[in-house]
Amino acid sequence: MSDASPDLKTLKTDLRACRLCADRFAATATAHAPRPVVWLRPTARILVAGQAPGLRVHESGTPFLDRSGDRLRDWMGVTSETFYDRDRIAILPMAFCFPGYDGKGADLPPPPLCAATWHGRILPHLGDLRLILLVGQYAQRWHLGPAAKPGVTRTVAAWRSFLPQALPLPHPSWRNTAWLKRNPWFEADLLPDLRSRVRTVLETP
Repeated sequence: MSDASPDLKTLKTDLRACRLCADRFAATATAHAPRPVVWLRPTARILVAGQAPGLRVHESGTPFLDRSGDRLRDWMGVTSETFYDRDRIAILPMAFCFPGYDGKGADLPPPPLCAATWHGRILPHLGDLRLILLVGQYAQRWHLGPAAKPGVTRTVAAWRSFLPQALPLPHPSWRNTAWLKRNPWFEADLLPDLRSRVRTVLETP
């Protein structure tokens, strides 16, 4: 299915051509050029609100095409085929481009300019959303606003209070494996509910 609205088609074209952060990225340790990764259609029922593409995604142009994506798909209980079906699942990160690494090789945060420029223009086109997965602190702060708790752990622990519209998740990075071990309630209580909701949203007409 193609974009239903000519306005959305134009918006996505403009987004792919965005170079607002070119100077910022050129000054990072990776000294890379912008490459916005756009993955959405107006028919999507689930929105994955993530952080920003990593280097592997920057190179491939496909969101969550990495170990974090493998873990996220496992959390959701979906296959790669379902996850990458843009008619069903949209991906709207807090930055569409890879932010780069700092001098120590650590991931830089998503530039706030990206969400401030694009999110308010894109979200009205996603009118059939039934579940928003808030992956990581940046997405949680932006989408939940004052309702977000201090820190990811407290926000995710309060997941029931944000239902049925939104469900906060920690970032699926393998660096968070220790977090998962410290918080066994996530796998015991939240994940079964997440998988059930994802299945219901995708299967219900």
